[in-house]
Amino acid sequence: MYFTVDSAPHRRLPLYKTVLCVTCALLLIVNGFSLFHNLQALRGAQLLIGQTARVADRLQYLNVLVLDAESSMRGYFLSGHDAYLGPTRTALAESEAEFRELEKLLADNPNQLKNLAQLKNLVRRRLTIMSQSLDVYREGGLNEIVKIARVSDGRASMDEIRLQVVIMEQEQNETLKARSAMFYEEYQKAVLLGMGINAVAIVVLIMFYQLVGRSFANRAEAEHALKLANESLESQVEQRTEQLSVLSRHLISISEEEKVRLSRELHDEIGGHLTSINMDIAAVAMQLQKSDPELAAQLKRARGSLVEVVEMKRRIVENLRPSLLDNLGLCAAIESYCQEFSRMASVRCDCDVDDEIELLTRESGDLSIALFRIVQESLNNIRKYAKASRVSVMLHRNPDGLMLRIIDDGVGISAANIAKPMSHGLLGMRERALLLGGTLNIRRGRNDCGTCIEVAIPVRNNVAPQEERRAAPVFEMVDRRAAPAA
Repeated sequence: MYFTVDSAPHRRLPLYKTVLCVTCALLLIVNGFSLFHNLQALRGAQLLIGQTARVADRLQYLNVLVLDAESSMRGYFLSGHDAYLGPTRTALAESEAEFRELEKLLADNPNQLKNLAQLKNLVRRRLTIMSQSLDVYREGGLNEIVKIARVSDGRASMDEIRLQVVIMEQEQNETLKARSAMFYEEYQKAVLLGMGINAVAIVVLIMFYQLVGRSFANRAEAEHALKLANESLESQVEQRTEQLSVLSRHLISISEEEKVRLSRELHDEIGGHLTSINMDIAAVAMQLQKSDPELAAQLKRARGSLVEVVEMKRRIVENLRPSLLDNLGLCAAIESYCQEFSRMASVRCDCDVDDEIELLTRESGDLSIALFRIVQESLNNIRKYAKASRVSVMLHRNPDGLMLRIIDDGVGISAANIAKPMSHGLLGMRERALLLGGTLNIRRGRNDCGTCIEVAIPVRNNVAPQEERRAAPVFEMVDRRAAPAA
């Protein structure tokens, strides 16, 4: 199986999806501008309505100013009191102010400005006539005013003012009506345009929703297919792992059987031959001791070499299958091997094994040989690599089963060497523990020095399981390098 470390390729959105997104965004933008334009037009119409109302109010106020001025002047003529002349005196100034306001309001309407100019002339002329009438009254009295009134046509001038005001109001209303009609026409067009834009936007959104739904369905199908593929792959991995575990167990079993067979052949056949040779050499040496001392000495040396071969044969047999393990049990075999390790490696080795474990291991040959092989491999590794001065081997019973600890004060083992695929010794120990349903953990030793190997084997009904094992990967291990010392 191969895994890539390259980053995933950057995938862009398909072109048709991009076009749909951009189209929808443009439609919404156009709709927003249309709405803004409509709001501005509505605001302009409202301003125009307000402007028309103000123009009408100003025109009516001008008419009222002239009428008040004329009424106050008549009251003055009849009573002769100057108090009646207040509106007449202020009419000119106020009318000029009103005309200036009207010029501002009608600045965008040339026809109305012309009408306003005519109205201004009529009002000024009427106010001028009133001012002249006051001068005549002060010089000639009421009789002169009566004479002038009989001759002049003051009512006609007032009617002209009223008529001009009415004309301007009508024109203003017509302008308002025309602009309102134009506004409503534009508003109708804008509403239709907005509805069309919204309809198109809804269609685009529906299409985009369908595309997204289709993409989501495809993605769900792909995820489902990937999930099925992963489940199939996991099933295959579990099946292959189980097959490898069964094969490993079979190989270990065959290896132990082969070692037992070889040890028996070495012990029975070769041992018998070596013993016979030793007896023959001893007999010949005794016969030649008097007649040929030199040959007797050579035979004695040959007998010494033969004894060394016998001792070598014994060590080989013990390494293949410890006789103490079959004859005296696991505890005696571990203690004997620890003593042999201490003698060969010149390292102090403390052994602490509970007596009650002997009863458990006698009922399971697999448990005995597995624990002994783990101890054997661990001590061999310590002798080769640890450079330790003291080693402790402890095998105890706890509520969960058996706990084997092998602790040294050497240089320790690095995490890289623990996880190294070619660490066959560690893998073999771990596989033996897994075959018994247990675990093997490697961590730092006492005071964070050396190495501590912990093997936990569950025991049920006082019998170690022979056939049961955990479906765990071969390389499973708890790295407890940073854990406190045991």
